[in-house]
Amino acid sequence: MPEAVASALGWIIPALVVFGVTALAVAVTTWAVRRARRSPKRRTAAMADRERAGAALVRLDDAVQELELEVGLSGALYGGDAPTSLRRARITAQHVRDASFEEYRACGDPDVSPDEIRRTAARIQRKTADAIALIQRAQAEHGAWMRQNVSAAEQIAGERARLAALRESMGDPRQLVEDLRSRYAPDEWKDAARAGESALAEADQAELLLARAAEEVQDPTRTALADLAAAERSLRLAEADARTLEETHRLVTQAAQALPGEFDAARAALRQAMVTREQLEPADAARLGAEIRAVTEQLDALVTDAAARPTRTIDRIARLRDRLDLALGDARTAQQRLRGARTALPGTLAAARGALAQAEASVAHARSAAPARLRLLAAQRELADARQAQDPVEALDAARRAMRDAEDAKALADFERSGGG
Repeated sequence: MPEAVASALGWIIPALVVFGVTALAVAVTTWAVRRARRSPKRRTAAMADRERAGAALVRLDDAVQELELEVGLSGALYGGDAPTSLRRARITAQHVRDASFEEYRACGDPDVSPDEIRRTAARIQRKTADAIALIQRAQAEHGAWMRQNVSAAEQIAGERARLAALRESMGDPRQLVEDLRSRYAPDEWKDAARAGESALAEADQAELLLARAAEEVQDPTRTALADLAAAERSLRLAEADARTLEETHRLVTQAAQALPGEFDAARAALRQAMVTREQLEPADAARLGAEIRAVTEQLDALVTDAAARPTRTIDRIARLRDRLDLALGDARTAQQRLRGARTALPGTLAAARGALAQAEASVAHARSAAPARLRLLAAQRELADARQAQDPVEALDAARRAMRDAEDAKALADFERSGGG
């Protein structure tokens, strides 16, 4: 029997040693492969692929904006009789752009492996290339349809009608700016003044281009298409600047009207926080008390120039409400959270709308890269979610996210425009 045991051990022990060494080698190899796949060098290369995918996304976003311009021109001039492929291409390209921006955002997470980043980047570049090709085919079809069905003279007449309608609708932008200038601090109306001057300049430029196109129509050796396209772009910029002016004027005046209610709601929230503080343990009560005092002091300080800076004041109040909510944490009941969200939501929505308007203007003028556009799209989605949410707490959270994303988009766009990107 001992001989049998010894014989068995004689082959079992070497086998265990072999299997153990093999398992260790496999584990070490697996670890080495995984480490190599996540090495800084591979991640740097993968992020370079991601940046190239971002550049492709920017090209697609620009192409979508040009296509939207062309679709609008088609509807304004031809009563929507142009080829439907133009509109189908726009819808498809918009879906590809939005989904690809989301993929671009997700693959920037530090936990995503370099291999997955590269696969995602390749997929984004493939999809954006297909979408741009679709846009180009639709535009070629539209161009052929225009040459067969619409004369340059008709296009010029349509553009002039749109320009006249724009001038009539925006009136004298300087009057709106002067109304703001007479009542509010410069930081409240400077964007409106810039937009108003830009709208007038772009409208004048469109008029000059249309006049030149009209002259070219009379000469069979010349083409008016280039000047017509440039006039349409100037007209679109003028319309966008006119909307920015009107939106800024509306936001400032509405903020001024909402100030008393926002101050009252903030002070009511502070009183409720004091009640909640009395029910906490001493250490927690002390921390909350310090935050309440700080918020109260900052809120009182806002009163000094609130009338001259209504949108800035609404924004600051929204941030103070956010700070107070963070300080309260889980100390409130569900009913208290719901009541607080209802009172904080109007001011936070107003602050988010203002931040988004500034971000949209910055991104448009900077012709920004993918990160800024990604943040802008996120802010637009979050604000839409906030407006549609039935639960005030969910709506407030979405509005706060929209405000943060809009601020990030503006900061990125401003950084790029200053030459830092």
